[in-house]
Amino acid sequence: MNTPNDERSSPRPGPLWQPMTHPGEAIQHPPRTIVAGEGVHVTDAEGRRYLDALAGGLWNVNLGFSCEPVKRAIANQLDVLPYYSAFRGTVAAPAVELAERIIEWTSPEGMGRVFFTSGGSDSVETALRLARQYHKLRGRPGRVKFLSLTGSYHGTHFGGASVTGNARFRTPYEPLLPGTFHIPGPNTYRNDFDEADPARLAARCLTALESQIVFQGPQTVAAFIMEPIQGAGGVYVPHESFMPGVRDICSRHGVLLIADEVITGFGRSGAWFGSRLWGVQPDMMTIAKALTTGYFPLGATLISHEVAEEFESNDDGLGAVMHGYTYSGHPVGAAAGLATLEETARLGVVDNAASRGSQLFEGVTGLADRFDVVGDVRGGHGLAIALELVSDRPAKTPLDGTTMARIHEAVFDAGVAVRLSGNKIILSPALIIGPDHVARIVDALAAGLESV
Repeated sequence: MNTPNDERSSPRPGPLWQPMTHPGEAIQHPPRTIVAGEGVHVTDAEGRRYLDALAGGLWNVNLGFSCEPVKRAIANQLDVLPYYSAFRGTVAAPAVELAERIIEWTSPEGMGRVFFTSGGSDSVETALRLARQYHKLRGRPGRVKFLSLTGSYHGTHFGGASVTGNARFRTPYEPLLPGTFHIPGPNTYRNDFDEADPARLAARCLTALESQIVFQGPQTVAAFIMEPIQGAGGVYVPHESFMPGVRDICSRHGVLLIADEVITGFGRSGAWFGSRLWGVQPDMMTIAKALTTGYFPLGATLISHEVAEEFESNDDGLGAVMHGYTYSGHPVGAAAGLATLEETARLGVVDNAASRGSQLFEGVTGLADRFDVVGDVRGGHGLAIALELVSDRPAKTPLDGTTMARIHEAVFDAGVAVRLSGNKIILSPALIIGPDHVARIVDALAAGLESV
C-alpha cells in the first residue's frame, strides 16, 4: 500500500545535487530513491512498485528495464574492449558498425554521416557548431545566427540553452549565446495570436519565421532548429503543414534546418522519426535517448549528404572538425546502440507506440470531460502526451504549484510515476507498454485529479 509523501522515509539527498531541482527543496522534500526496475515498473527504497509512465523519467527507456540483449551486449563489449578513443587516427569497431546502421535507419531523411556524442545536449551543441562551420566553408562567414521556437527545449549547454525557448532554462544563466532569436511556437492553447485553429496558427508562425529571417538578413542566419513535436516543454504538436513549411522557408533562404529528434527519434511519435512523420528531410538531425534505450550515455549528430560534401571536399584544412568528446564513439555505448536498434526493429515498437498512444490519448481526453481542472490535453501522435492543469478554464489560469504537487503525490500513491513540468503533467511511457498499462495510467491520473 503506497503512503503519502510526508510518511515516506526516503533518505535525504545528502551531498548529491539533482539536475533540474532546487537544492533547498530537495532537502525539505527528499526524492524517492529508485532501487530496481523490471519491465515497465520501478521499485523504490521502501519497496513500493510503480508503473513508470515516463520511460525512465526522461523519455529514454523505450524498451523497458529488462531488455536482456542490450545488457548482454554491454557486458560482452566490456570484456572485449571497454574503451578506446575515436579521435583522429583510431576508432572502435562497434562505432563504425553503429554509424552504418544509423544511416540505414535515416536514409529516408537523407542523412549521410554520423558524429557521435555523449547525449542529446552534446548532439545539439555539435549541430550548432557544424552549422556555422558549414557556412564558413561556403564562403558565407556572416551566417552565425540561430532561430528556434518558443516553448522548445534543446538541452543544457550554452548553445542548447540559448536556442531553448523556455525562460526557466535560460534566465539564471544569462547572458547566453548572442545571435539567437525565437519565433512563436505552434501552441494552440497559448500563443501570441490568440489563434486556436492549428492550420491557421501554423500559417501565422511560418509567416513569423520568414519575417524574422528577412529582418535579420538571410545572409546572417545559419540555422533554424526545431523539435518535430515539442516534448519537454509540454508536448506541443504542430499542424501537419508546419514542418514542411519550415523546410520550404529554410531552403529558399539558404538556412539549414536542424531537426532535434532526441525525443522523437526511434518510434516515440508513432513514426520512426518525427521528421518522417511530417515528410521532411532536414539538413541535420540530433539523436540520443532511445538510441541505447537509456542503458548507456550516447548520442549523435546526423549530417545530410549535401552538408557532409562541403566538409569532405574541403582542401585547405578549414573543414577539419575540431570538436568532440572523450566518449564520442564509446565502444560500450556503440554496442548498446547496435543491440537496441536490433531489438527496436524486431519488436516493431513504432506500431505499438501508435496504437497505445491513441488509447492513452483517448483515455486522457476523457479525463478532461470529467475534471474542470484539465484545461488542455495535447498529443495524439504516439506516446507523448501532456495535460495542462488550470484553476479557471475560461481564463486558463495555471494551477498553483502546491496543488500540482498534491496531484503528483496522489498519482504516485495510486502506483504510477508521472512527471510535472510547471502546471503540466507529462506522459512518455516505454514503447512496449500494453493496453492494461494504459488503463492503469488513466486510472491513476483520475485518482490524482480527484485529490484537488
